[in-house]
Amino acid sequence: MSGIGPVESVDSPETDGSYEVIGGDSPRLTDRWHTLPQRTRRAVLAAAAVAAVALGAVLLPLHDRRQDDPAPPVPWPANITEWRYIGLAQTTDTPTTTGFFRFAVTVDSGPPVAIRVIGAAFDGLTAQAVPNPTFTVSTGTTRRVTVEISVSDCSGLPLNADLAFLDVTLRNTRAIQHHSFIFGSAYSKDLSQLLHRACGTTKARPGPRPSGSAGSQNVDLG
Repeated sequence: MSGIGPVESVDSPETDGSYEVIGGDSPRLTDRWHTLPQRTRRAVLAAAAVAAVALGAVLLPLHDRRQDDPAPPVPWPANITEWRYIGLAQTTDTPTTTGFFRFAVTVDSGPPVAIRVIGAAFDGLTAQAVPNPTFTVSTGTTRRVTVEISVSDCSGLPLNADLAFLDVTLRNTRAIQHHSFIFGSAYSKDLSQLLHRACGTTKARPGPRPSGSAGSQNVDLG
């Protein structure tokens, strides 16, 4: 006989069946997912799909509204342009047929407005901005402008200017408008002085009314 003893089975009752595990992973979420019943997994997937569709229905209209909302329309130039009379650019007591009047012009909003002075209330007067007949006022700014008014014909001119005004054209990217801007007593007084110096012997007559619409006029009560 050899010296080799009997072979023992690993399931021998003399062993407790325990063994040492070196290393190991904690349970993962995917492991738990696979242990769920198939019906439960289908229900969870269906609920997730419904939630995704609902979220898309909320976010997509918000995105579309941002893309589709039209830009506000460009305002009419007469609605955003304001004129204010400041005073005479120079004074004189000598007879003269020309006067220089100072104004402050403001554009409140929208694109810049190009402006040209084309008249000074009465037939027999010419008017233009100097040194540049056409000038541009940017949005949110005020520009000081000198307007030269000359007497070209005294016949029938009123010596006392009541509600004196300027005729101008206003142009921005929306439209070109012709409007009259009325000014108060200070401008009327200064213009009347020019008329008296130039046409002191002329018989007075009533002056015309502004040609622009009432909604386009900016009144200076100074």
